[in-house]
Amino acid sequence: MYQHPAVMEAAVVGVPHDKWGEVGKAFVVLKEGCRATEEELIEFCRQHLASYKCPQSVKFVDSLPKSAVGKVVRRVLREPYWEGKERKI
Repeated sequence: MYQHPAVMEAAVVGVPHDKWGEVGKAFVVLKEGCRATEEELIEFCRQHLASYKCPQSVKFVDSLPKSAVGKVVRRVLREPYWEGKERKI
């Protein structure tokens, strides 16, 4: 996803899905002045990745949560989607 010209940062986490258990959801920060749609980014991934690695949805955010050393804290992105679920993959 980083190869897309409009993407500054991205992270993909697993979110619950009724049929498959979980699917990928991408969180994307766009470069200033750039635009992209969810469909455009998913299609870009389909052209460059195996189908099972492509995110099923995209959420555009202003920034990604990071730890003190600058790594993306995926747990923070994932938690709201797994609240109240019996199993947290």
